[in-house]
Amino acid sequence: MNKRLFIRTYGCQMNVYDSDRMAESLAPHGWRRVQSPEEADLVVLNTCHIREKAAEKVYSELGRLRRLRAERVARGEPPMLLAVAGCVAQAEGEAMLERAPYIDLVVGPQAYHRLPELLARRAREKGAALATDFPVESKFDHLPERSGPSPVSAYLTVQEGCDKFCTFCVVPYTRGAEASRTVAAILAEARSLLAGGARELVLLGQNVNAYHGEGPDGRTWSLARLLEALAELEGVLRLRYTTSHPKDMTADLIEAHGRIPSLAPYLHLPVQAGSDSVLEAMNRGYTAADYRRIVERLRAVRPDLALSSDFIVGFPGEREADFEATLDLVRQVGFAQAYAFKFSARPGTPAAAMRGQVKDAVKAERLARLQALLAEQARAFNEALVGRTVPVLIDGPGRHPGQLVGRTPWQQPVHLDGAGLSVGDLVPVTITRCHAHSLAGRWEAGATGEGRA
Repeated sequence: MNKRLFIRTYGCQMNVYDSDRMAESLAPHGWRRVQSPEEADLVVLNTCHIREKAAEKVYSELGRLRRLRAERVARGEPPMLLAVAGCVAQAEGEAMLERAPYIDLVVGPQAYHRLPELLARRAREKGAALATDFPVESKFDHLPERSGPSPVSAYLTVQEGCDKFCTFCVVPYTRGAEASRTVAAILAEARSLLAGGARELVLLGQNVNAYHGEGPDGRTWSLARLLEALAELEGVLRLRYTTSHPKDMTADLIEAHGRIPSLAPYLHLPVQAGSDSVLEAMNRGYTAADYRRIVERLRAVRPDLALSSDFIVGFPGEREADFEATLDLVRQVGFAQAYAFKFSARPGTPAAAMRGQVKDAVKAERLARLQALLAEQARAFNEALVGRTVPVLIDGPGRHPGQLVGRTPWQQPVHLDGAGLSVGDLVPVTITRCHAHSLAGRWEAGATGEGRA
């Protein structure tokens, strides 16, 4: 009998990947995904702990689901099971079961491969199941092989965990130490994704460029060497990787951007701040000048490289001069896209207890100024593409009948007339208009485009 599964995913691409893998681990046991919690027998909240009040938002959603479950029982229907997975589950652990004893399962990001076992135990023992340890064995060794259709742009986790211990971040505590999958396992999963229709592989990791997996030759491979091997697979048109740490932008990885044609000219490289004193307080391990030198070396080998980044404003101790240094770095580097946030204290992190906490009104004012500058740069980058013919990878239907949408090598969505095109095609498209969050383009059969990937 089919059992119905709904997964709500919060946060980063790695959680999207994890949600898909949870569904795949449950599929052999009769679970199929549905589109809403109202029709589900099991609801999994795959949570993220990065943003402010993340746990409170989870409890709020759990309260709504508890009421939904009560309504089902009142109608004489079987109650749904409620599970919390991901980083909030890892951080809260037993405290979550104490606060919300109606939860059936709490499972951390390193143990979700045990979902079938935990559900079976829950059925036998009629009590909540908890799995938030960091097991010795890799969860990837216990997950089923990838099969079935894949999205055109497919996520592929190659590395997990973090050893950097930035003072504002909970990731080392919720995801554990840095660990890399073997090259053989990654290549096998990549081949399955490509066989299912993927044309772009997006390699994921908390610090993906810290990748140091065992190669088939028994030696440790770097991310650059892994990218070279993936680029040789039949069917791969584009490669990307995220999220990177500036400390791990090694010489061979920088050179790979100029050497591997399918490696897209777009890199998310979080800098967080432009002030050396703030970077030191964050324990980032580099200076603003170090970051600029990395960017210069990348653009020397790949002049069309576009950068994305993350910024935190109002970090404890940040003065106006520190914030101005961040604005100066943004003006000097230039970003095609970026994400900026006000500092929010994560419980248990060193930054939460630091002196010099910045007033919220000051953080809000600085954030508005930074976001205005970043938006101006993003708009200028997009407008510069109008009139150019660039390669666009078609990845799905557009908003209107007969329309398709694809992405440029620099990640902008492009809407165009889909006549004569299919999902998965990589075609030259002339950009005709720039909108607030997308581009419009025109494909002409036989045209040639500039650029790679």
